[in-house]
Order: sequence, then structure tokens, then C-alpha cells
Amino acid sequence: MASHRKPRQRPFSGGTARTTARTTAATLALAGAATATAFEGTSHAAPEPTPSQVKAEVDRLYEEAEGATEQYNGAKEKADDAERALAGLQDETARKTDQLNSARSALGSLAATQYRSGTLSAAVQLAMSDSPQEYLDRAALIARAGNRNAADISVVRRKAEEVGQLREQASGRLADLRARQGELAGHKAEIEAKLSAARRLLDKLTAEQRAAYEARSVGGATTGPAGPPPPPSDGSRAAGAVAFAYGAIGKPYVWGATGPGSFDCSGLTQAAWRAAGVSLPRTTYTQINAGQRISRDQLAPGDLVFFYSGVTHVGMYVGNGQMIHAPRPGSTVRLAPVDSMPWAGASRPA
Repeated sequence: MASHRKPRQRPFSGGTARTTARTTAATLALAGAATATAFEGTSHAAPEPTPSQVKAEVDRLYEEAEGATEQYNGAKEKADDAERALAGLQDETARKTDQLNSARSALGSLAATQYRSGTLSAAVQLAMSDSPQEYLDRAALIARAGNRNAADISVVRRKAEEVGQLREQASGRLADLRARQGELAGHKAEIEAKLSAARRLLDKLTAEQRAAYEARSVGGATTGPAGPPPPPSDGSRAAGAVAFAYGAIGKPYVWGATGPGSFDCSGLTQAAWRAAGVSLPRTTYTQINAGQRISRDQLAPGDLVFFYSGVTHVGMYVGNGQMIHAPRPGSTVRLAPVDSMPWAGASRPA
């Protein structure tokens, strides 16, 4: 008689169990190694940067801060333009609104007469409306009015259209201004963050190391009238610009400043050439294209010399391989060799 007993189940004790055990053991081993590494990492602080590493990083931060400063200068110039345009539109809107009110007032006597006689026309009612937009939306009725006051009503219509257009333009300018102000805030925060980081790094140097860095970073130049004296005034614009630059020696660098008491690099060159009667744009990357591009061997006093791959720094060539420039925050306007920074190009203002 056949047996009906169930076959006995095999326990999970074969290859699968052994594989699971090996995997678990490996996972625990890796976790233990990771934990040990983590504890080891926390027990040893990162080594302090060497003085040369600090100086290299500070150089990088200052260069990036100067690039952000030029972006700030460009955004500020555009914000100033937008603000002036907005003010002009607001003034013009106010004038046109006064004219609109005067034109509507001119219809007042007729409206009063028609009202008393019970014949106030739809055209006059619309012209006297408090809402210029309502008036314009229903202008077709006025066009069909065809009464003796059509000319007066046409004046009101034209003035209302002008006011509406000006208000629309002013709204666009206001949006543009707010966008530029947002840009300014972003660039300002970036500049201040990089300068703060640079100051923290410089604090890691000894007084002697910091003094050596300061001397090297401004080209080993002097803040006083060392080097060649200003060229004699020959009445040229270049001579006038150079004379201004010499007069600025010793004044502090302040990012975003255009004088008279402080300057940033492009603010100095712009102010110097403005004093000579030449208008330059505000930023390094626009000043380089504002005049005639020249090669290094063609340099003459008054030419603008630019540095770094991003054209983020500018100085004024004054002869004998020297320039006057505003180096960076914490420094002052000074003389320095032209070859003290990575060359980017030169231009001669017209």
C-alpha cells in the first residue's frame, strides 16, 4: 500500500544560506571599516595651508572679486540709466496728464450747458469720464459723434492715448530697474563674500609674511611719486589724463568708486579721461573696446592697459614700463610695472 506521507522539506542550509552568511559578514566588515575611517578622519584635522597656498588662494579671491566688481559696475550703470529714464517718463506722464485734464476741462462749459438742456451727448459724457481707459475702450462711439465738438473730443482722446502709453513705458522701466537692483545686490554679496574670505586667509599669515604678500600683490610699487615724473603738459588729452592719474596716487581703492576721494580700477581710468574731456564707459570689459586697440610695443602715456584673461583689471600707462592703477581693496592708487600682472591687451581712447 502506497505511503501518503508528505515529503520532508529541506532546510535552507545549503548554498543560499552560506552565501547569505558571507554577504552579511562582508557588509559588517565594510561598515566597520567605514566607521573606523570616519573616526580616524574626525580625529585628525585637515592640515593648515602653507603660506604659499594662502597667497595663491587670496590672489584668486581678489581676482574673482574684481571681476564681480566690474559686473557690479556694469549693472549699476544700467540701473542708473533705467532710473533716469523712469524719472523722465514719470515727469512726462505728469505733464501729459495735466494736458489731458486741461483738455477735458475745456469741455466743461459745453457739458454743463448740454446737461442743463438735457442734451448731454454720449461723446461728451465719455470725454468727461474719470477713467481714460474706459474712454479709450469706447472710443468708437466718439468717432461717430460727428458734432461740433469733435475737434475738442479728439484732443482729449489723443491726450488719453499718450498718457496710457507713457504709463505702460514707465511700468516697463520700473520692472527693468528692479531687475537691475537685484543684479546689484547679487554682485555686491559675491564681492563682499570673496573679500571676507580673503581677509580670513590673510589672517593666517604672520605679519612678515603678510607684508611680503602686500608688497608683491601690488607689483612692488610705491604709493608716492616715485618713478618718472608726469610728462609736461603739451595740451593733449592724454597728458591731461596722465596728470589726473598722478594726482590720484595715494587715494584708497574702494570697489564701485569713481572719485574724487577713492577709486576702483576702471573708476580711476574713467575719471582720468573724463577730466581730459573724453567719455569712457564704466567697466574694464567695455573700456578695452572704447578706443583704438594697440599692441604692447605701441604703448604711449595715457593708453589703457588691461590684465587677466577675463579683462578684469585696468591701469593707465605713464611711460618707462610703468602704469598707475588702483590695485585692490586695502590698497591705494599707485605706480606699478606693467609686467606685474598677466597681460590682456591695451587700447588708446579717442
